[in-house]
Amino acid sequence: MTNKTAAARPQPYITVYEREKKGVLDGIKSYWGVRSDSYSRQNLDEMNDWRRDIWRDLILKYAPEGETLRILDVGTGPGFFAMNMALAGHQVTAVDVTEEMLEHAKENAQAYGAEVKFLPYDGKRLPLRDGSFDLIISRNVLWNMEEPEAAMEEWKRVLRPGGRFVYFDANWYLYLFDGEQKARHDRAHERYHRLYPKMVHDQLGGEKAKYMENLALKLPLSKIRRPDWDRDVLGRIGMKLLFLHPNVGEYVWEEWEKVHYEATPLFMVCAEKEV
Repeated sequence: MTNKTAAARPQPYITVYEREKKGVLDGIKSYWGVRSDSYSRQNLDEMNDWRRDIWRDLILKYAPEGETLRILDVGTGPGFFAMNMALAGHQVTAVDVTEEMLEHAKENAQAYGAEVKFLPYDGKRLPLRDGSFDLIISRNVLWNMEEPEAAMEEWKRVLRPGGRFVYFDANWYLYLFDGEQKARHDRAHERYHRLYPKMVHDQLGGEKAKYMENLALKLPLSKIRRPDWDRDVLGRIGMKLLFLHPNVGEYVWEEWEKVHYEATPLFMVCAEKEV
């Protein structure tokens, strides 16, 4: 009787997805494809307020010297970093694995008059020549990777000697593996809901949030404490760590974001390809 009831109940999205035996990368693309509309709106909010200038200045402060830099934005999403750098006078190429994100990015760049070359990316091999960039930037990208160290090797391949990585990320799903982190995560979210009761917590609703958690369980960086991992990997692949900030969210986030993500501070890494 229990089995019959369970069989008749509508299946959660993640269960249907896994029954179809799609891979993790397909899952990531599916999630961010659905998320692309709301994420694009978030990016446009950043383009239209004080955060645009803060992000631009923060990135360029740690970029290599040069009047017109060749910049690659990996995992561009709706194109915020790419547009920001292009409008600052740099030559920008941007890649993403999600078709819907690239469509939003192209539309956004056109609306702002930002000249950016957008390319699809399979999450593994960049469709670009060796040593063709001065600077590689990304935000909240590496945690999505099935093979993040290999991805960083690939970033290094297309970077010129003396070129730099400047990227941002966080321990977004460490709470799935670490009890203390889970307690911090829950306290931060409880405080967020208490202080901002009218704010939407899950942009796509609880079912899709659970879907992403199930994918995150399979991603290697979900269970690894960072940026310790980043420091180690940069050394292994021959990148020189120049700067690491454990919490740049205090500069680039609004007050509600600081509360919401108190348990997952956004860190920044700057590293240079040795000559």
